[in-house]
Amino acid sequence: MFHFSGFNMMFPDGGRSFQAAYKCFSVSMLPGNERSDVEKGGKIIMPPSALDTLTRLNVEYPMLFKLTNKKKTRTSHAGVLEFVADEGKCYLPYWMMDNLLLEEGDILNIESVSLPVATFSKFQPHSTDFLDITNPKAVLENALRNFACLTKGDVIAIKYNKKVYELCVLETRPGNAVTIIECDMNVEFEAPVGYKEHSDQQPASQPGGQAAGSNETADGGTVLEEVVETFKGSGVRLDGKKKKESQMETPVLKKVLPRGVPDYDFQFGLIRFDRSIKPICDRTQDDGETTGEAGSDADSFHGTGFSMKKTRK
Repeated sequence: MFHFSGFNMMFPDGGRSFQAAYKCFSVSMLPGNERSDVEKGGKIIMPPSALDTLTRLNVEYPMLFKLTNKKKTRTSHAGVLEFVADEGKCYLPYWMMDNLLLEEGDILNIESVSLPVATFSKFQPHSTDFLDITNPKAVLENALRNFACLTKGDVIAIKYNKKVYELCVLETRPGNAVTIIECDMNVEFEAPVGYKEHSDQQPASQPGGQAAGSNETADGGTVLEEVVETFKGSGVRLDGKKKKESQMETPVLKKVLPRGVPDYDFQFGLIRFDRSIKPICDRTQDDGETTGEAGSDADSFHGTGFSMKKTRK
């Protein structure tokens, strides 16, 4: 209760919510320098008039907003990064416009909301390339620092090593929309879209013993040889003579190591050392010794030697 010149003014405890409609644009349309930091997170840029209205309302901090595209009946949630947009406009990350099915210049309804603190979330990568990341949880935790909230069903985009990975938010607790600011959240990953188990990738039946042996050698870690085709044309000498057989081009062999397969039966606290695989240097030496012993007598030098020092008569 406040007293001003004999008048009593009472403000409600709950406060009023902020509601506005703006023309939305992607961050690439923002005037000035390129703002790549906005594309990396889940926050939007609003006009200064919105800040003036929010300061006069009893809104909760941090400021969170519900974004609604009434034409497509799509909703999402986001935080605010800055209040520097032109009046009547707001700027969103491109992945957020994709979730809301928005085009440049469409009308977006923004409403201030209060969301519960997140305790659990589950993500599904849209590409198997996400498995190549050594520590995906650490990468996701670092990327979510630029987000203010998560909405179930949204497809967020994170950037790592100059590559953009898309992840679908499958589940959030305790609600379908949660805030992730200063929270202790458990994260789980679903198998990526298009991912197949290692057992499914192997053929069920092998036609011949040779094919089976080749697969065994590949699993054992042997060096595979791949023929690399170089220049396919024929060379011509400048003097017009034919090329000798020693000058003929030989195919180039490129050594390729098979990609390792993770141990899906790994137990925490147990370390296993596979000593059945030899290093590449040892393999090449063993191969050279066996071939050298077999052909040492047959391929020995048969020419005649000459001494550079003349004998005195």
